[in-house]
Amino acid sequence: MSTPSQTVGPYLAIGLPWEDGPFAVAAGTPGAVWLTGVVRDGEGAPVPDALVETWQADPDGRFDHPDDPRGAVPPPEGFRAFARCPTDSEGRYRVLTLLPGATPGQAPHVAVSVLGRGIVQRLATRIYFPENAEANEADPVLAVVPPERRHTLVARRADEETYEFDVRLQGEGETVFFDV
Repeated sequence: MSTPSQTVGPYLAIGLPWEDGPFAVAAGTPGAVWLTGVVRDGEGAPVPDALVETWQADPDGRFDHPDDPRGAVPPPEGFRAFARCPTDSEGRYRVLTLLPGATPGQAPHVAVSVLGRGIVQRLATRIYFPENAEANEADPVLAVVPPERRHTLVARRADEETYEFDVRLQGEGETVFFDV
């Protein structure tokens, strides 16, 4: 009897559905922006069956979490801080959120996890924003990334409501991933 070649297992989908899906805030929330991009493999081909998760501070740089050194605070009305979006047939994902504020000692950023076939454990990265160039320069996490690779962690502004952030799993232009 042969077994499936899936590295994550056939039961992963049981825990994947997320009621709010790609919405860290509801559609129509004032100030909401889309984080969009394409997940690509080492050859540059889109990955149609990846999962992108985001978690972030609120616009004031606070977390509704006991590990926030300033103490947990309730989030702004309708802000969920977390979103989960599977990629479509062309490897695209979209997450609706509010821009995060700076946390103590760190530039505004969104924590990102990527899961998918062939990935034994989640890949962790961050999205930084181009408007925060000065804060990005002082960010201790971004500072450990070689200067020639930092651009893989900074989103591009597409328009007033959209930032683009592509994820390259390996190869030329590989996104920087962190061992967390």
